[in-house]
Parts: sequence; structure tokens; C-alpha cells
Amino acid sequence: MDPLLLVNWLFFLGITIYALYLFARIVQTRIAYIRMGKKFEFDGKIKRRLQKIGIYVFGQKKLLKDKKSGAIHVMMFYGFILVQFGAIDFIWKGLAPDSHLPLGPLYPAFTFFQELVTLTIIVAVVWAFYRRYIEKLVRLKRGWKAGLVLIFIGTLMVTVLAGNGMNIIWHGHEASVWEPVASAIALGFGWLPETAAAAVFFVMWWIHLITLLSFLVYVPQSKHAHLIAAPVNVFLSREDAPGKLKPINFDIDDETDEEDVSFGVGKVEEFNQLQMIDLYACVECGRCTNVCPASVSGKMLSPMDLLVKIRDHLTEKGAAVTGREAWVPSYAFSGTEGNMLASMARNEQNDAVDRVNETNLIGDVITEEELWACTTCRNCEDACPVMNEHVDKIIDLRRYLVMTEGKMDQDGQRALMNIERQGNPWGLSKKERENWRDLDEEAYIPTVKELKKEGEEFEYLFWVSSMGSYDNRSQKIAMDFAKLMNKAGIKFAILGNKEQNSGDTARRMGNEFLFQELAEKNIKEFEKNDVKKIVTIDPHAYNIFKNEYPDFGFEAEVYHHTELLAEWLEEGRLKPEAPVNERITYHDSCYLGRYNEVYEPPREVLEMIPGVEVVEMQRNRSNGMCCGAGGGMMWMEEKTGNRVNEARTEQALEVEPTMISSGCPFCLTMLSDGTKAKEVEETVSTMDIAEILAKSIFEKDKAGASA
Repeated sequence: MDPLLLVNWLFFLGITIYALYLFARIVQTRIAYIRMGKKFEFDGKIKRRLQKIGIYVFGQKKLLKDKKSGAIHVMMFYGFILVQFGAIDFIWKGLAPDSHLPLGPLYPAFTFFQELVTLTIIVAVVWAFYRRYIEKLVRLKRGWKAGLVLIFIGTLMVTVLAGNGMNIIWHGHEASVWEPVASAIALGFGWLPETAAAAVFFVMWWIHLITLLSFLVYVPQSKHAHLIAAPVNVFLSREDAPGKLKPINFDIDDETDEEDVSFGVGKVEEFNQLQMIDLYACVECGRCTNVCPASVSGKMLSPMDLLVKIRDHLTEKGAAVTGREAWVPSYAFSGTEGNMLASMARNEQNDAVDRVNETNLIGDVITEEELWACTTCRNCEDACPVMNEHVDKIIDLRRYLVMTEGKMDQDGQRALMNIERQGNPWGLSKKERENWRDLDEEAYIPTVKELKKEGEEFEYLFWVSSMGSYDNRSQKIAMDFAKLMNKAGIKFAILGNKEQNSGDTARRMGNEFLFQELAEKNIKEFEKNDVKKIVTIDPHAYNIFKNEYPDFGFEAEVYHHTELLAEWLEEGRLKPEAPVNERITYHDSCYLGRYNEVYEPPREVLEMIPGVEVVEMQRNRSNGMCCGAGGGMMWMEEKTGNRVNEARTEQALEVEPTMISSGCPFCLTMLSDGTKAKEVEETVSTMDIAEILAKSIFEKDKAGASA
């Protein structure tokens, strides 16, 4: 073997083995950090999970929601997979000159395809550079670190093309249509002597190899760790209802020291391991922050930054606890906090842990203001291409604040105290809960107790909710829906004064203990009255009964009123006849839409009403913006930035409606306030789906009666 070629082989083997070692070491380190978290249950649904890999990883379903960025990523994703075969061929040429992959007669087609893929990736790199640094998309970070991967990929593509061009000159091959770019380079530099071309080839070859191996080592310790973590995250992602919260077990061992009792998450290692994989799967693409109602209205919360800050804290704490360096090669990063903590841990374990424990997860890493800005709308999770979950982490942190440290905004605390004492956030007497029936004495709205006395049965329990029972505006929605049920011949009953709060507000605000107390009382009442079907005008109650009460032993058929109205219209039980001449835009409730994927029934109802013209906001359905009331924010004052409900109202007004509609009393209240703030309440009305349908049906009845 040629001595120079032997040296080339030795250096190749040494550097490649070292890079693979560093890669394996840093991956093992990140796994060690993740294993600090609590274990989570894996359901073993391999087939379904592999389908998700096909849909979200290889199908790029969520990435393609943003068509431009999605197209760039598809080009890079598939291009980078396919171009690795060309990289192997290129490295082969450096180790065994004047030969190539043994593909026989297929080799020319292979080279042509590889050049096509390489050019596609270069286009994607230039496009991505333009989007980040020229167009300057707000959601994308800038700076040299953010663009480093583009430099890596661009260098890999340019060196392989240039190297192949030099290879043609070096070995005296003729230009070929199967290698158009490499042949063009060879023709352009055809004046180079073979020896010079060989030298340039090996320069390109080594730049390509070192860049490739550097990229390999860089990936698991950068935001590009998502290349490894994201497929794992998608595969392991939860199969239950979106946004479903896990119960806390309040059974405490008698021997447990009172000071050790803690609920929620106050330390990063109290997250479970699946939540920790989320942290390393984050792409830092900013899509979550771009759609977050808190962020776009000027609040402190950025879902992306929240994950990144927790991830960085986990990395440092992981280094202190495990003694494994956070960054490699260690000699190049000896001055970093993570590596210094790891070094301390190997010598003085307690000092390292004590030092990192001085940083509080809530307060130093994540502020309370960030946690209380979240409306739990899940728009961040819907936008995330790697299926990260942000909301459950925020709720876990709120749980710690509320139940362990006793910290909460005064308005929120007052609402929860009122719920605990009177079963509603206003603190109004629980004995007045059924008084809303007096709004229309002609409507037949029996309580369960009244039906029992009459020996009658009911099909649906109508859960009126605190809003429908006490809020003057929402009482009209409850009444119109009850009258529509009467018209459709539906047998229903209400719990009346026996109805409690559903517990959604308490749970989303972090008071899991109060929620479980309410759930227990409600379930006893449901079981006592043999409730099999529940219908409600409140999407929050709908979600919690349908998806979270089963964890406490109660299951029933749960319906949102718009689902049943659409069904009854289809069956002919209800017949809207009087025209409602309005240009209506429909606002999707987060807890009805993103939590339960109920998008079409409300629209189907509107489309069946004569005279209605339905127009869609730019942000609708799964990308519909929150009204600002979720997560208990209905009861807390927004103290920073702009009001979320006003921002959503502005979006509705862009399509010039005469009416804004919703299927949620919380949303309707927020949007009504929004039209008042924008001083358009005289020209743009706000109504629930049930009210609009009732207007069409009962105005016709009134007209017929008067005739």
C-alpha cells in the first residue's frame, strides 16, 4: 500500500473511532440525565406507535402546517438521509482511489441521483438561511449558533461536489452527464495537474470527513439532539386524550416526615422521564411561542424558552448528580458550568449537588409570572412538530406552588375558596344554583329530584355548570338549550342545587386536592342518580367528565350541546325556519377543539340555519387562538401586555362579521368584553350556537302564534 494512503487510513480510523466514542458517550450521558426522572408507564402499543413514527417523523405531518418551513425541512430531512449513500461513496474514493461503491451498471444513475439530492439540500440551506437571517422570522433565533448546522450541511454538500470534480481530473475520467455538477467543476479546473487535483481532492475529503464527524458529535449536545430524541418522543408520546392531566396520589405514609411531603414539581428530577425526553426533543423552532396567546399578547411566557430553560437546568443538575460531563470533548469545554459541576461531583459529590440546588426551578429557572400566564389552550402542543407537551409541565409546577408553597394570585385564590365553600367561583349561595329556571316559566327544566317524585326517568343529565347557573349572560344560553331540548322531545334533568363545580378550574390552577374532592362528590351524585349520559354547554366540564373523571372510576357518554344539536337537526327533531341574516364567524373553544377535536358540529348547525353566512377567521379550528379564559385565567386579572380576548376579537373583526359565535360560555364572555373594548358591540353581536338556533326556531313559532 502507498505510504501516504496508509497514513490516510490510520488518521481516518483514529479520528472516526474517536468521534464515534464521543457520540456514544454524550448520548449515554443525556440518557443518564433523563433517567433521573420518575418512571412512566409504557402501554406496549408498538403497532400504533410505529404508525405515529410514519405519520409524524417520515410523513412530517405537523411540520407541513407551515408550508415554507415544512418544505425546507422535508428537503433537508430526506435529502440528508439519501445523501449519506453519496457520502459513503465519497469516503470510499479517498480510502480506495480510482474506485467506488460496487453498484455495477447502476452506478451512473446513482451518481446522478446523488447530485440531484445534493443540489436540493443546497437550495434548502440557502432558503433556510434567507428565512432566518434575511427575512428574519420572529420565531427563529439568530446568531452563529443558530446557523451552525446550516454551515455544517452546506460544507458537506459543497465539499462532496468539489471533491468529485477533482477526482475526475485526478484519474483522468471524462466528463459525464451522470455527474453534471462534478463534470462542470472538472471542466472549469481542467488546467490543474493531476497531482494538484489529487491534493485538492484530499483537502475536500478531509474537510468533508471532519465536518461530518464534528456534526455527529455536535448533534446530541445541541438543539439538534431532536434528530435522536424526536423520533423517540413521538414513539413514546401519550396515547390518552390530548392534554389529559395525571392524578396525584395523596395517600402519605405515616412515617413520612412532614417536611418531606411535596405535591407537584418543585425540582427538575420530579418530572417523569417522558417529560424529560420532551426537553431534549425540542427543536427550538419557535412554532409554539409563535401561536401562544400569552406570548403574542406581550406576556412573559414563551413555551419554547420554558422548555429550553428547564432542559439547561436539567443538564447542569444531571452533571452534578451523575458526575458525567455535559459537553464533549471535555478538554474543549472544561470551563463550562456543566463540566465543572461534573468534575466537582467526581471528587466532592455533596458540594456539586449543593451548588446546583441553590438554583430553584421555580423562581430562578422559571418565574411564577410565566406559569400564571398560561391559558392551557394547547396551541403550543398542536404546533410542535415533535409532539412536545408544555401544559402538563406548567400545571405540575403550578401544583407545587399552590399545594406545597401556598402561593397564588389573590384573585385566583378567592375563586378557589369560593368554589370550595359554595361550589362556584363567585361565592354565590349554592341554594340559588337552580334559580336560572325562573327566566322562562314556560320551559320545562326538571331537577332529578323532581322527576323521581313524579316517577319519571331522564335520558340526559344537563350539566348547567357554574357559568350557566349564575352568570346572567350564560343563563340565556342554558335556557335556550333547555328549550331546544324541549322542542326536540328530549327527556333531561338537571341536578339543580345538588350540582357542584366540575373541578376544571381548580385542577388547571394547580389545586389538585380540591379538584379530587369535587370529583368525588360529583361522581357520588352521578352514581346515586344512575347517570349514563351527560350534556353540557361548558367545554371545560365536557373535557374533564369525558377524559379525566374515568381515572376516578366514573364513565358515561358525554356530549357537548353543539354535538347533539347537529345530530337533532340531522334527524329532523329540530327545524330552523326563520332566517337569521347574519355574517357569522365562529370561534373554536380550546377545550372543545384542540382537546377533543370537535370542530365540525358547531359549523354544521350554523350552516343549517337559513340566512346565515359563515366566514372563517385566519386562525381557526386546530390553530384557533384562545379567548384568554382557560387555565383559570377567567378569574385572574391580566397585569402585563395586552388582553388576550381583545387580540382574539381583533382577529374576528378582520373578516367583517356582524356576529361572533362560540360554543362556550367562557369564550362568549371574553369575546363580548372584547367587542366592548373595541367599541363595536352595537354593530357586532356575540351569541352561542344554541342561541342562534333558538332564534331561528322560536321566532318562527312566535310569528306563527301571532298570525
